[in-house]
Amino acid sequence: MLAAAVAVSSSVSAFAQGVPVVRDAEIETLVRDYARPIFKAAGLANDGIDIVLVNDQSFNAFVTGRRLFINTGALVTAETPNEIIGVIAHEAGHIAGGHQQKLRDQLDRAKTMAIIATLLGAGAMVAGATTNSRGLAGAGVGVAAGGGEMAQRSILAYQRTEEITADRSAIAYLNATGQSGMGMLKTFGRFQSALSLAGTQVDPYRISHPMPQERIANLEVLVKQSPFVNTIDPPALQQRHDMMRIKIAAYMQGQAAVARLMRKNPASLASRYGDAQQTYLYGNPGAALTKTAALIKEQPKNPYFQELRGDILMKINKPKDAADAYAKAVSLDPARSGLLLVSLGQALMAVGTPDSLRKAVTQLNNGVGRDKENSDAYRFLAQAYGELGDVPAADLATAEGHYYSGDYKNAKIFAMRAQQKLKRGEPRWVRAQDIINYTPSNKLK
Repeated sequence: MLAAAVAVSSSVSAFAQGVPVVRDAEIETLVRDYARPIFKAAGLANDGIDIVLVNDQSFNAFVTGRRLFINTGALVTAETPNEIIGVIAHEAGHIAGGHQQKLRDQLDRAKTMAIIATLLGAGAMVAGATTNSRGLAGAGVGVAAGGGEMAQRSILAYQRTEEITADRSAIAYLNATGQSGMGMLKTFGRFQSALSLAGTQVDPYRISHPMPQERIANLEVLVKQSPFVNTIDPPALQQRHDMMRIKIAAYMQGQAAVARLMRKNPASLASRYGDAQQTYLYGNPGAALTKTAALIKEQPKNPYFQELRGDILMKINKPKDAADAYAKAVSLDPARSGLLLVSLGQALMAVGTPDSLRKAVTQLNNGVGRDKENSDAYRFLAQAYGELGDVPAADLATAEGHYYSGDYKNAKIFAMRAQQKLKRGEPRWVRAQDIINYTPSNKLK
């Protein structure tokens, strides 16, 4: 179990150092469900694209490499699944179009432009100095400065073109999956309103994205021509979306934010879910258990209601009952999330018997097997091995945790410690050697 159902990772994975990553089985599963048909339409279904949730209140998403980052602010602000699906479709357009590599190529060309302009400017200044012509020397400074400005504008213009291309690709993916583009228009309308309220004068040639009004105008015709323009999200998906929003609000924005979301429909399942979470976080655990039991009665196959029950039981120091709840969540989880297995492992560790510790090791190993970049899980695994007296395994798990949190120095130290107690050539010894041999150009799998 994480410290909360939505928790900021205390040791961010190596791929996202400096990014406040959020881990939650329910939210990750929902967002992947949003993305799956879009990725298939974009030809990305087999490309192993990871989706990473970022603890940031702004409405934003971005891609780096094969990873799509989505801010929790975007998830909680979007009122419908379609709005987030539109965002995912846009970012998929960037990935499918190879825009990152093309941008790197464009940056290289821009650097060349700037260097040439600087050299030309330096030549003009030298000529001005040798001919004692102040005007020519001044012109050299102007050429050098102008070259940098031209390079910058060239890059920004290229990025704006990419954004328009990604928007059009997004509409194609939405059409291919039978979904509306109205969510995209609503998102751009929100950006336009925010810009108007800010009262800021923006030079359209000095930004990397088209102006919201321009984007809306470009897309409105395409969206309204689509046969799916009036398609709305299925009620069950909308319900899951509402539950996600209220969960993020409960754990990351506080009671006032939950109250605002509950006000629209206080009797809905999402509102009652939020109420149970608030009671768990800020109120009486016994009352939270009662409210969660009512949720489970209504949706007995919902794994995340069982997860919440496990969290509450851990809070009131009933780890055996919590382990039962987490085990039920694992058995109901169609996404096979490693996070739920880690929560089960932590509960078994808290039971504290030799048998429960051995079971904890099994579940934690299963968890990192499904989610190997979860650096916190290795810390729990190391603790469980340590309590069982398996020091080499504890050292290796510690090394893995340091590796995936980006602390390569300590990863190598603990890998060497593990090797000293392991038989040369056995799988664990080989894994330790891989960590010891790690270099940035030879990343471990």
